[in-house]
Amino acid sequence: MLALSEHSGGRRSAVQSVPTYMLYGENAREEPDFWVHCETIETRSSRYGWEIRLHRHEYFFQILYLESGSGDALLDDRIVPISPPSVVIVPARFNHGFRFSRNVKGLVLTILNTHLGHGPGERGGMLSAPQVTRLDINHADAAYVAQTLTRLADEFDNRRIGRGNLMAAYISSTLQLLTRISSAQDASPQFAADKRRRIDALRALIQEHFRAHKPVAFYAEALGVSPTHLNRIVRSALGCTAHDLIAEKLMEESKAQLLFSTAPASEVAAHLGFADPAYFSRFFFSRSGEAPRAWRLREQARLENS
Repeated sequence: MLALSEHSGGRRSAVQSVPTYMLYGENAREEPDFWVHCETIETRSSRYGWEIRLHRHEYFFQILYLESGSGDALLDDRIVPISPPSVVIVPARFNHGFRFSRNVKGLVLTILNTHLGHGPGERGGMLSAPQVTRLDINHADAAYVAQTLTRLADEFDNRRIGRGNLMAAYISSTLQLLTRISSAQDASPQFAADKRRRIDALRALIQEHFRAHKPVAFYAEALGVSPTHLNRIVRSALGCTAHDLIAEKLMEESKAQLLFSTAPASEVAAHLGFADPAYFSRFFFSRSGEAPRAWRLREQARLENS
């Protein structure tokens, strides 16, 4: 597996310690002199002992097509096993690295951001975060993606008439189809069941730790995913963020204690892990639109009248 010590702290905190490259080991320059580069995985990775260490690209996004062999992808702060055939998408400014088996076969496309189109697959979800999409070659769209990437590599190598326009069209088609494939996989029963399990596990962890005011990163690490991926799961399932779920639990307990006890708001705040009663009041107001005392009086009156 890839060395975890290289990416401790996640994407944002690791930016200063992770090298920024134009293309793997090449130093960054202000004006890139090409818009797309294509090479085989084996050509590049064999130079570095089959391991591309953690790095990021300022101006480029990458499409990696694993045709055979195996490997691990370090995407932001996740380690994801990859098996063929698969496509890995890495947007610009995301930390990433790879480790491959020695029998690996595949392609790496590195594309200048300014040459990215405007379709939903190109400016939408496929480039909002790194992700791995498994290809079922028996499915027409997946087979077309594999064929298109192979054809693109051929165009890059042979420099025929119309090469640039064809490569742009191939990249656009690939991203559009990957968006469709990924959406279908997300809607599959297996994915839905896995998502429910993750949400249930997250709720159980929040129940255990909400008084400690743990950050989203704590829950993501406990579940073995990145904070970005955890938020994507929660938003997909519930339409909110993981932070919203934590705050929802704190509000639920706050209201219960305000309504069914006589403890002052400052005592309720301390019991719920708020070091500052004023911060508790601001938190409660931001979520309910009322100060804790005003909410308590109104709800008690409502219960008495009912």
